Amino acid sequence: MTTLKNHSTSTSTAHSTGTHTAALHSGRTASRKKRRDSPWKAMGLGIALFIVFIGIWQAVAAAGWLSDIAPTPARTWDRAVEILSDPFYRDGPASVGIFWHMVASLRRVLIGFAIAMVIAIPLGFWLGSSATFRRATDPFVQILRPVSPLAWLPLGLALLRDAENTAVFVIILSALWPTLLNTIEAVRGIHPTYKNLAATLGTNRMQQLLYIVGPAALPGIITGMRQSLSTAWLVIVAAEMLVGGQGVGFFVWNMWNRFDIDAIVVVIVLIGVIGLALDYLVASLQKVVRYD
Repeated sequence: MTTLKNHSTSTSTAHSTGTHTAALHSGRTASRKKRRDSPWKAMGLGIALFIVFIGIWQAVAAAGWLSDIAPTPARTWDRAVEILSDPFYRDGPASVGIFWHMVASLRRVLIGFAIAMVIAIPLGFWLGSSATFRRATDPFVQILRPVSPLAWLPLGLALLRDAENTAVFVIILSALWPTLLNTIEAVRGIHPTYKNLAATLGTNRMQQLLYIVGPAALPGIITGMRQSLSTAWLVIVAAEMLVGGQGVGFFVWNMWNRFDIDAIVVVIVLIGVIGLALDYLVASLQKVVRYD
């Protein structure tokens, strides 16, 4: 009897010790993984890669492997300081600082994006809720969606006879499709149980839209909005090269005509930074919105 009791106690102690050891091992593994995934380590690696890129760029330029007008890190830095040291100047309708070019592009993008959202979200709810209308309009969507927004520029100029409105028109077309398609899929993807439960509770269509369909589809809609805004900012640069006036696209084209490649590199970086900021804003909203 005593032997059995001692054996039981020994087994219990061994099990407890094994569990404790496993917990310590798991904790150490998680700690090591956390150290490996440290954001500071990622930041340091990113800085190191940037330095390596600059070094390779400088070496290639110094070796004469590029054309005479190709930018170098030193000249690009000097041009960046020159451009950013006085971004607010105004010497004429098109001779303005980089700040005003950025403002002009952002204004067109945000206006076109807002109009596209007003069209895409309600239309997406409608087509997502009605299989009949979705099938009826699907051929039109599939035909128009692949068309490059820039292909609409000549038609926009012919119809609107205004470069500013044409640029906004192109942004509307480029921003429309991602949100429209994501909204349709988000509404279609709502589990029928939710709708059936709402119907049994006596809710009308508007109440279902506000309290069931809308919240459930919101994450998918925001994903579409994020894609739409990125696409709009991408397209505006090319559109402004063709329509002229103020804007980052016009600035890039103007610098090309002057063979000022260093300035083009500076503006490319600025375009990327603003695009990153716009994407971060919508991504922050996407992290807040959850529906379970």
